[in-house]
Amino acid sequence: MNISEDLIKAIVKELLVQAKAQAGEDFVKETDKASGILVVRGDTVKTEAFEGRNDVKLKDIVTLEEAPRMGAGIMELVDGADFEWTLTYDEFDYVIDGTLDIKIDGGNVIRGNKGDIILIPKGSHIHFSTPTNTRYAYFVYPANWQELA
Repeated sequence: MNISEDLIKAIVKELLVQAKAQAGEDFVKETDKASGILVVRGDTVKTEAFEGRNDVKLKDIVTLEEAPRMGAGIMELVDGADFEWTLTYDEFDYVIDGTLDIKIDGGNVIRGNKGDIILIPKGSHIHFSTPTNTRYAYFVYPANWQELA
């Protein structure tokens, strides 16, 4: 049997990803140290309750050291959750699954479905909500918005 070097690398890489996931890591992230380019395996991200709420969950996926200018993470709203928030940063949301409603002061609702991208400008006072469940990726600028608030 003739096994290529590429096949061996692919098998070893997959085994390492599986081992890291089983070791209780929050999620699988691979980084090219020389360039700083990284990939987060989105399906491995496990969100955690936010502000004591089990219907609002999130997980930041990059640190300020890895991405000093932009932040990113995964958020989930379950069981028809409604979460009020005022943004002190600009945010893009990419709907991975389900339906994400952005309720705007004044009564308008922007609805995003799987595959949609939503921009929420700095200073917006909104409610993140879902009629059922949703999972989405968020990207924020600046990354250190908490330090600036």
